[in-house]
Amino acid sequence: MRILTKKFVHRAILIISVFFVSVNLSAQETDAYEKAKTEMEQTFGTFPSFFASYPKHALPEAWELFKTLKGPKGSISSKNAELIQLAVASQIPCVYCVYFHRISAQAYGATEVEINEAIALGAETRHWSMILQGSGISFEDFKSEFDNMMKYMAEKAKN
Repeated sequence: MRILTKKFVHRAILIISVFFVSVNLSAQETDAYEKAKTEMEQTFGTFPSFFASYPKHALPEAWELFKTLKGPKGSISSKNAELIQLAVASQIPCVYCVYFHRISAQAYGATEVEINEAIALGAETRHWSMILQGSGISFEDFKSEFDNMMKYMAEKAKN
């Protein structure tokens, strides 16, 4: 009986400890969520629905990643990053993403010519991807052929 009581007490202590740790983590998660939400409201003037629909426990990390990738520390300019994302978005296709990245690219100074070129480059990549995938060309053969093409063009450019 004493062993059962001892096991019960140990389990009860463990359960209570886990409960308090999870309550503490939950409070920390809530604080991090509210901080991220407040930062978004200060940045955008609203709490965007696409972030509001994100899992609450993961939102702070999603917001940090968004800020990091969109921030000034990147080696790709904001305009070019938006053009890249627009090219990808147009090929997924995602109307939400196309709208977001088109307007954002314009805000960073992209012209209609640059926007249309980015979309065309995305389409060309998808086009050739489908041709290559469907034709059954060996990837190793493709790499060898392309490497030789690049060497040839580099040599030709020197002359």
